Amino acid sequence: MKLLILNGPNLNLLGKREVDIYGHQTFESYFAQLQKNYPNVELHYFQSNSEGELIDKLHQVGFSYQGVIFNAGAYTHTSIALSDAIAAISSPVIEVHISNIYKRESYRHHSYLSPVCTGSIAGFGLYSYNLAIEAFQKKT
Repeated sequence: MKLLILNGPNLNLLGKREVDIYGHQTFESYFAQLQKNYPNVELHYFQSNSEGELIDKLHQVGFSYQGVIFNAGAYTHTSIALSDAIAAISSPVIEVHISNIYKRESYRHHSYLSPVCTGSIAGFGLYSYNLAIEAFQKKT
């Protein structure tokens, strides 16, 4: 199984930004743990602060990978373009959030991505990514 973990804006600062919400661990070190924990899954990782680059990556892998785990960050709440990109591809997408977006500011309670995603996982810290991988494994 080939999965892409796709992270959006500001997630390159994990371990440094708002550690009370996002924790002290960098995503790169967490990704290395995921690769060790799921040796039978071919995991790929891409992060960008640019909406266009995220769309390009969805187009690039969205017809050949078995799934995409997507934390679009703040674009979740603003990007119709990302929603359209997800709807346009055949690979299933699971929306992931590290924090519980429903316990945060009200503008974070709406997702443009959820309606076109297979499912959404939020509020379990970095473990949200594990849950998404396990969901993909159970579907196959």
